[in-house]
Amino acid sequence: MQDNNAIATLAQSADTLFVLGGAIMVLAMHSGFAFLELGTVRSKNQVNALVKIITDFGISTLAYFFIGYWIAYGRTFFADAPTLAVGQGYELVKFFFLLTFAAAIPAIVSGGVAERARFYPMLLCSGLTVGLVYPVFEGIAWNGNYGIQAWLEQQFGHPFHDFAGSVVVHAVGGWIGLVAVALLGMRRGRIRGGQPVGFAPSNIPMLALGAWVLTVGWFGFNVMSAQKLAGISGLVALNSLMAMVGGTLVAMLLGRNDPGFIHNGPLAGLVAVCAGSDLMHPISALLVGGVAGGIFIGAFTWLQRKVPRVDDVLGVWPLHGLCGAWGGLAAGIFGHPYLGGMGGVSFASQLLGTLMGIAVALIGGALVYGLMKKLVGLRLSEEEEFIGADLAIHHIAATNQEKAPL
Repeated sequence: MQDNNAIATLAQSADTLFVLGGAIMVLAMHSGFAFLELGTVRSKNQVNALVKIITDFGISTLAYFFIGYWIAYGRTFFADAPTLAVGQGYELVKFFFLLTFAAAIPAIVSGGVAERARFYPMLLCSGLTVGLVYPVFEGIAWNGNYGIQAWLEQQFGHPFHDFAGSVVVHAVGGWIGLVAVALLGMRRGRIRGGQPVGFAPSNIPMLALGAWVLTVGWFGFNVMSAQKLAGISGLVALNSLMAMVGGTLVAMLLGRNDPGFIHNGPLAGLVAVCAGSDLMHPISALLVGGVAGGIFIGAFTWLQRKVPRVDDVLGVWPLHGLCGAWGGLAAGIFGHPYLGGMGGVSFASQLLGTLMGIAVALIGGALVYGLMKKLVGLRLSEEEEFIGADLAIHHIAATNQEKAPL
């Protein structure tokens, strides 16, 4: 009996350590979001990019701890420490892991609204989306809330499948970001001579560093979504690798060697493969990632040239919103056995689940950001935007000790 207890304790401890490792890897990805945004925005907004990501994470933690996790999973932390620590604290590190996913929502949005958004109103929006909007769909997809998954399974044979968050995290974050970007409007100075122009990235090495940090951390994001050591799958790891490569190479070809496109290519592939990374054949994952790279290049270029009013600085809607939605649908296509997949998936359920995620994001984003815009405003003044968010908000520049007048 004692041997059995010792084995059970060891297994529980191993699972706890496994999930904790995943949480740390995804936490590290948030520095990737920061560096990617820092390298993309103009130099007068670099400090703001760094500050937003870490403060958004802090607000997200409180919102998810007190409200969001309860909405998604019906669990709270209002118990004494001995009760919370039962089972080597596995449930606590599971919360930590899922928190890092939830906090990716404002990190995604941050890249779209960069260079002209007010600090505290956007911070409050981050808390509201993580506490009230994101958990609604997270609970539907990953906890079976409201009976929707059961209905999909009854109607189509299988529930909506999203192993690591193509739709739950990325599509939801990207479509919320689209709403925020549309409400904020275009950065000043983007129309010259009647034509839209782009602003060149300020620091390609930092942009590349951010992409690399995100890429490496993504293997924790995907593989450790199993949440149990016994559920770890080499297929998830290889599929993530192949999708990353597919996105990179297609972005290289279609982006004509542009370093910004090339370093976002692997991210597009990884976004798309999340949902079906446990189901697809590696060749399918390569194709899914390649299509995602093409989606990002095409949609980002179209927005920049044809729809400058939707001024998505880092391309978060193409990268996360569209590629995430593609990933949800791709799981329903390439997960089937006739394409070498593992089976256990329905395209109809994937389509409806993906559309549901987009609907939650659009409605929730419109309520949160629309209400905040009406109540206090979302955008910096013309003068603040001209001098840059670094001096206007934080009173310091990225490369020297220049301070704004108090």
